[in-house]
Parts: sequence; structure tokens; C-alpha cells
Amino acid sequence: MDGVIVHSNPAHKKAIQIFCKKHNQDVSQTFLENRLYGRTNKEWIPELFGDISADKLKELADEKEQMFRDMFTPEDNIVDGIHQFLETLSEQDIPMAVATSAPRENADYILSRLSIEKYFQTVLDSSHVTKGKPDPEVYLKTSEALNKKPEQCLVFEDSVSGVEAGRNAGAKVIGVTTTHSEEELPPCSLMISDFKGLSLSEVLSLASA
Repeated sequence: MDGVIVHSNPAHKKAIQIFCKKHNQDVSQTFLENRLYGRTNKEWIPELFGDISADKLKELADEKEQMFRDMFTPEDNIVDGIHQFLETLSEQDIPMAVATSAPRENADYILSRLSIEKYFQTVLDSSHVTKGKPDPEVYLKTSEALNKKPEQCLVFEDSVSGVEAGRNAGAKVIGVTTTHSEEELPPCSLMISDFKGLSLSEVLSLASA
């Protein structure tokens, strides 16, 4: 979702910087790119705050995500072509799902504001997994929810850990270069900058390869 449906990572970065400054934590760009993007709050927050209780972890995570939602407007940050692409796949009865490391509140906020919930058979968020990306758990559970084998699925990912998660699950991965360049992402079956130039034939040929 983040970086694939919407250009949300700049807002996440800003929210994290404000959040960390408030709590006297220093976060580098390297930490953001390699240790945070694509991972769940319950994984990266303890790396900064150390051994904290589950209640404290939830309090900090809720605070950070509320900061993000307060400053982020999904309608102004759509990845080009996503609406038409989803409509094209829907017309062909191709099942789709969202598999995100974000909490459910963020998924509901973004998908509802864009009015695209109707396209997805299921939405899996951070509450559905015990291990975040690059562990394949979220994509294994998503393919199961769609009644598909992982190797029958195409994963769209913008983060390094996300690409690795898709590949680790056995799915083909299409890299979306909104957060990282082609050179920075692990090898993908296809690289796109947005959805404007992505045709249905390309998607179907990848899926059947």
C-alpha cells in the first residue's frame, strides 16, 4: 500500500522524524531505508526504545501513526494510474488483495479516502502477522486468503524488505520505484515507476510465465 498505491513514505518519514525528536531518538536515513520501511511498528520501535512493555509499544505506535494520518492526504498523493489499473484488473475478474505492514487504521484511512476498497477481496495488515517483511508470512497468508498458490501471485513492492518478502514467498515481484531506484531494489520480474504504462497483457504474461 505505502509506496505502491500512494506516495506516503515522505509523510511517514516526516512523522517519524517528529516522533523521534519528541522522544529524543535519532534516526538516520540508512535506518529508515534498511530497518524501517516495509517493517511493522512492533519490530522497529523496540530497536529504538529498547525493552518496553506491550502497552507502551502500542501507545508509541498509535502516537506515530496518528501523526502520519494527521499530515497525510491520500487523494493528493496517488501513484499515477492506480485507479485505472485496478479497474482493468477488476473487469477481468482478477482477484486482488492488499498486504501491508501498516496498522489497520492506516489501511482503512487510505483505501476509504480513495474509494478503492471494492477492488480488494481481502486486506491484511500488521495485526495479521507475527513477522514483518522480509519474512514471507504476509504474502503466504495473502495468497492463501485469495485461494491461490504464492507462485500464482504477482506482488507489487516499493521497499527492499518487501521485494525480498515477495520473493521469499515464491511469488513474482514487480518493483515500483517510488521509494528506491531500480539499482537499489533486489532483482524483480519487472520494474515500473507508476501504473500508467503497465498493460494488462504484461501482467498476464508475467502471471503465466
